[in-house]
Amino acid sequence: MRDFPQEQLRQLVGIALQEALLFQGDMRFNLKFGRPEVEDDVMQAAAKAADSYGFITNLPQQWEAPVARRGYNFSGGQRQRLSMNRTLTTQPKMLILDDSTSALDVATESRVQDAIPEFAPGMTTIYVAQRISAVLDLDRIYLLENGQIVAEGAHDELIESSPLYGEIYESQLGSNVLEGIDEEVTP
Repeated sequence: MRDFPQEQLRQLVGIALQEALLFQGDMRFNLKFGRPEVEDDVMQAAAKAADSYGFITNLPQQWEAPVARRGYNFSGGQRQRLSMNRTLTTQPKMLILDDSTSALDVATESRVQDAIPEFAPGMTTIYVAQRISAVLDLDRIYLLENGQIVAEGAHDELIESSPLYGEIYESQLGSNVLEGIDEEVTP
């Protein structure tokens, strides 16, 4: 990584962090910050993938809507979705989402995770997450403890092979979360 020129690295890698920082200005300025020349249709497609399109288009000024310093006129979840929107608008080859869905409810998080691969097929996506719901469907999960990789694999593999992963799963989603789904409920 150190051998890559910074400008080339910025074009290849997009990062959306847990603490989403927005800039005072308007919505379009914020979302096109990394690539001001990009067409509006790319920015809007990125908004759909980041699940921000709906609340942006419901604002009276839409894409010209004012954004307060640090984005404080939006909720934490909205700021995170706008940050992901801005990152996706640059169309990176690699996307790093560093706990950037932590302020989203599980349903919104799931919509975003389903939409990102459709927006940018072939893009490598790395999720850094503390919520296990954010990683359940990923191809490869790396479990870290004290800065060291202690287990790796897909969700099903980790449930079978890693007691720590199993403990985290149970503590966050409950041990019976998937049991009884096909069973009939009797009054």
